[in-house]
Amino acid sequence: MLFNRELSWLKFNERVLLEATDVGLPILERIKFNAIFSSNLDEFFMVRVAAIKDQMNIGYHQADPSGYVPEDLFVTISEKVSSLIELQNNISETLMDGLKENGFHLLRRAEYGKEERTALRQQFNTTIFPVLTPMAVDFSRPFPLISNKSLYIAVKLLVQNNERLALVEVPSVLNRLMPVSKESDTHTYVVLEDVIEEFIQDLFIGNTILATCQFRITRNGDFNVIQEDTDILLNVIEEAIKLRKWGEAIRLEISSHPDDWLKNTLISAFHMEASQVYETKGLMDKTVWFKFKPPKPLSHLQKESYCPKKLPFMSRKNIFKTIRESDVFLHHPYESFDFVVDFIKQASKDPQVLAIKQTLYRVSGDSEIVKALADAAEKGKQVTVLLELMARFDEQNNINWAKKLEQKGVHVIYGLYGLKTHSKITLVVRREKQRIRRYVHLGTGNYNDQTAKLYTDMGLFTCKESIGADASIFFNLVSGFSNDIYTHSLVVAPYHLRKRFYQLIDREAENARKGKPAKIIAKMNALVDKDIAKHLYDASKAGVEIKLIIRGMCVLKPGIEGLSENIEVISIVGEFLEHSRIYYFQSDNHPELYLSSADWMTRNLDRRVELLFPIEDKLILKRIVKTLDLYLKDNQKSWKLLPDGNYEKLTKKGKSEVKAHDILKALEYETNEDFIKSIERK
Repeated sequence: MLFNRELSWLKFNERVLLEATDVGLPILERIKFNAIFSSNLDEFFMVRVAAIKDQMNIGYHQADPSGYVPEDLFVTISEKVSSLIELQNNISETLMDGLKENGFHLLRRAEYGKEERTALRQQFNTTIFPVLTPMAVDFSRPFPLISNKSLYIAVKLLVQNNERLALVEVPSVLNRLMPVSKESDTHTYVVLEDVIEEFIQDLFIGNTILATCQFRITRNGDFNVIQEDTDILLNVIEEAIKLRKWGEAIRLEISSHPDDWLKNTLISAFHMEASQVYETKGLMDKTVWFKFKPPKPLSHLQKESYCPKKLPFMSRKNIFKTIRESDVFLHHPYESFDFVVDFIKQASKDPQVLAIKQTLYRVSGDSEIVKALADAAEKGKQVTVLLELMARFDEQNNINWAKKLEQKGVHVIYGLYGLKTHSKITLVVRREKQRIRRYVHLGTGNYNDQTAKLYTDMGLFTCKESIGADASIFFNLVSGFSNDIYTHSLVVAPYHLRKRFYQLIDREAENARKGKPAKIIAKMNALVDKDIAKHLYDASKAGVEIKLIIRGMCVLKPGIEGLSENIEVISIVGEFLEHSRIYYFQSDNHPELYLSSADWMTRNLDRRVELLFPIEDKLILKRIVKTLDLYLKDNQKSWKLLPDGNYEKLTKKGKSEVKAHDILKALEYETNEDFIKSIERK
């Protein structure tokens, strides 16, 4: 008895879109959520919908755990997405009106006046026209390559009394949002594609233009690489990345009320069905707003950037001494990620450090951590980096870093055969007073200094021998040949993590049957594994109180009598993207708490190298539990999953308003003890 994971994901993206309706946010923040919705939908079609289409293409008709066969699910997704696009169009109109009220006017073609047209004509002639390349389509030859997610203008021409098609790509090298005027009280912009469409006759001199429309294609962006020997894996993946642009067309976005001939011609050219076409009213590809920087007079229309806290221990010169004194816990973005970067930097310079080993999944384009690893190798330290080349849509960035690191003398490993390495761990081996000490950082999120400002993640620094020894065993696993791993504190997927979760959940169920206190609180990005859901159902039936904080997909049905009446599921969507994975088990009032890189997803438990690590420091454990309690009390950005699959916004006005993100941003503290006292006063 499960929800469908794809339809659950669409419910999540709807919650993202509805953030754009929050009038308490600055208008550009609301527009940002509108853009996030569009970006999320792009990836959904490139990966999830593409996978369903692949099943249909090979004649796979088996029902999934929710009871959907691929054909029915494909149609249902089309219907759900169409209704979401209609909702987005309505929200977008409201947002554009809001911008206009605040002195920003996005002028569309129908609104061009004589003055604007004159100014735009000059700009078109001097800047835009030289970059454009019209493509006449001759149906006796292959249809020209239409790039994934690029914007085009389709043109219906009358050529020798015949209707012909031509295409013009909107060049990505030019800014799509173009300023027209900057008067004292109004800033007027136009969009590049409108300007091209307005003067497109200049590209087809001597021919009659009968109709035009804007369109955009989303292609199958996933690929399966047969893992070869690691010495050619780089080349294999680079070739696969190039093939992405040739992937099957999965979705056609087209401007609203298009010419029938143009629409049908495009559908035929891309071998599509009508259910794959989505008409867009207003601005197409709203991710353009990610790049928009408002002029200074309009800077108040966006939220001020949040500056993470710099706690006193972060300013100490010797990071290793700080970690030796006690485990160090960080909660990003509320606490600065700089401490993680400084840990790697200091290790790279410290003459007592003998070796640095690290896993990397997604890193920023200008990563200080990667530079520090390269510097360490140049200084003669043993540096090993497990760099996951198959991090979806970050493959090219990771390939570039792999080549640079190898040139600097870093031993780069490309992961275990057939498995993605998704764990987040760093091991620093240091010589201290005739002995070797191991320092370990473990986290729930990537070593990416940019996303660490936007995602909520947790990390732990420790030099406990038990974890240090396990870290060495872990890196020996990923760099050598081994079919299993045996550790004491760390739990590793795909070897023992699934079994460990079963044990932890089932122990709570057994405690409940014996009348002992039994409770589970779990926070993650997604719960889609049917067997984990079954164990949770069994625990609920045994009387275990289960609180789940799941940002995105959840296939488990809560609140069903006789099955899951003891399970509550909430989702928090707000300023920061909730990314931390936290697992709490009451254990007969001897609580155990774990952080992990893994969600309760089949891929994380069975097809990825993941880590689950315990929080043994009692103060840190108590602090994280207080944070979980705060999330569960949120009544401003929290949504409750209902038994029918819909989500209900938990909104409360008045003195008892609780917004977890804002409270965590505003808390004043210097230590974990201070944090606990401060949050208890809220």
